[in-house]
Amino acid sequence: MAVHSTVAVIGLYGETIEVPCNNGAAKPEDLIFTKWKYKMDDGNSGDLLVKQAHKEEAQIQAMDGYKDRVSIAANSSLMIQGGSLVDQRTFTCMVVYGSNLDEHPVDVLVHKKPLPPQIKDKAKELENGKLTSLGVCMAADANPAAVIMWSKNGKLLAADGKTIIITPSVKMDPSTGLSTTTSGLQYTAVKSDVGANFTCTAKHSLETQVSAPETFIIHYPTEKMSLQVLAKAPIREGDNVTLKCKADGNPPPTSFYFSIKGQKVTVKDSDNFTLTAVTRNSTGDYKCSLVDDDKMEASEKVVVSYLDLSLSPTGKVLKMVRDTLLVKMEQDASGDAKVSWTKDDRKLDEAPRLENVTYADAGFYVCEVSVAGIKRSQSFQLVVEGTPVIKKMTEHRSEDGRHKVLTCEAEGVPRPSVQWSVNGTNEENSYINGKATHKITVVPTGNLTVTCIATNKLGNHFMALNVSSLIMDEKMPGKGAQDGSSDQALWIVIFVVVLIIAAAFVGLAYWLYMKSRQGTWKTGEKEAGTSEESKKLEECTAKV
Repeated sequence: MAVHSTVAVIGLYGETIEVPCNNGAAKPEDLIFTKWKYKMDDGNSGDLLVKQAHKEEAQIQAMDGYKDRVSIAANSSLMIQGGSLVDQRTFTCMVVYGSNLDEHPVDVLVHKKPLPPQIKDKAKELENGKLTSLGVCMAADANPAAVIMWSKNGKLLAADGKTIIITPSVKMDPSTGLSTTTSGLQYTAVKSDVGANFTCTAKHSLETQVSAPETFIIHYPTEKMSLQVLAKAPIREGDNVTLKCKADGNPPPTSFYFSIKGQKVTVKDSDNFTLTAVTRNSTGDYKCSLVDDDKMEASEKVVVSYLDLSLSPTGKVLKMVRDTLLVKMEQDASGDAKVSWTKDDRKLDEAPRLENVTYADAGFYVCEVSVAGIKRSQSFQLVVEGTPVIKKMTEHRSEDGRHKVLTCEAEGVPRPSVQWSVNGTNEENSYINGKATHKITVVPTGNLTVTCIATNKLGNHFMALNVSSLIMDEKMPGKGAQDGSSDQALWIVIFVVVLIIAAAFVGLAYWLYMKSRQGTWKTGEKEAGTSEESKKLEECTAKV
């Protein structure tokens, strides 16, 4: 009889275990029979079955629990149904052939992977710096027993006996022989463990399994505080400003002290305090602190922007030409203010200086001041008035050479009315920036002195112009093509001489004046003008 060395076979719990005979070698040609036996719990050998080479069916010899669980395969392997831990023993295949008898012993091991690992008895929260039982990991019903390891965020935790303590244990179920492994973890949490994933891993020969991740609430005291100012920038008078206090402790504090302009206000079950309708006096430092530790505090500065503007004068201002208007602007602002001036919507380079005002200074002035999102503006309307002043009188021939065009330019506000000492046609008039321009067309047949009178509610002004006849212009070479300004210069000299003579010979001057009024005008109207115009002219002559 030859006894071969023992081999090992691993079967799965609950599955059919195949125990090979002679490592699955081919049957000998002169095989007589094959017999399987096993080592019983008391150490004796027990028969299971025998298979004659010339028979199809094997003879079951087992009388115990194997009676209905064993069979033989075509390759002589022993088949054990419903493998369990009771099958962990030595089975022997005995082969009889010719005059030989060989025995092939096989040790059967039965393995079972554990149920998926679970973390039980979990802590409700962990306290910063305090060793706390985090939980117990369990890997149940395994053979052999599983080995449990703990991890945080995928990194293995190593026990150090102080901040991390791991306590493993294995218990066997006496009815099944299966083992349950447990591992308790005591852990000292830190602030950075907020949101960390803790898992346990069950390592087994058949499979390595990982539990579902668990996170834990970490309690830690407040180390830092901040105060937020919730308001639309810039903060202006009348706005509402909310102060929000934040602390990095967990759980977060629910009550705070707010220091409002030196007064301590307690706010419960809230982290904010609202300042309503702030004023410039609300500018200052504000603080918040913990109720149970008022040394733990945060502060923030609140700046309320404001702007006051005072302008003198305002509204409608009436000044006479060459008067002086003192413009005074005062502003009070929370910061550097920007000041700009406009006149009639046109920007000025600087504040207006209205000394010896002219008609051109009249207009609508606006002063605008701005600072940090706040704008203020005030305005005044300057009206400049003055008695009329005739600046010049001119005469020139029309383009066709058949008429004379007389022009009188006068300044004055309100708008002066212009009257002539003669009648004319094709009257034209305009009034721009206090300047009135009046034109008439005449056809003089003789030399004539024409007077222009400008009048408004403040007074009047007149000026005289010697107008030559068209015939006289034709006798003077180049006269018709010249502007009346050169003629005017000549006639002014003549007029002055006439005035001197008139002063010496009043009677003679009056007779000469009446003589100069005679002549023929081709306007179809009375050339001497109206009686009213003649009367005004006589008054003016008398004044001279």
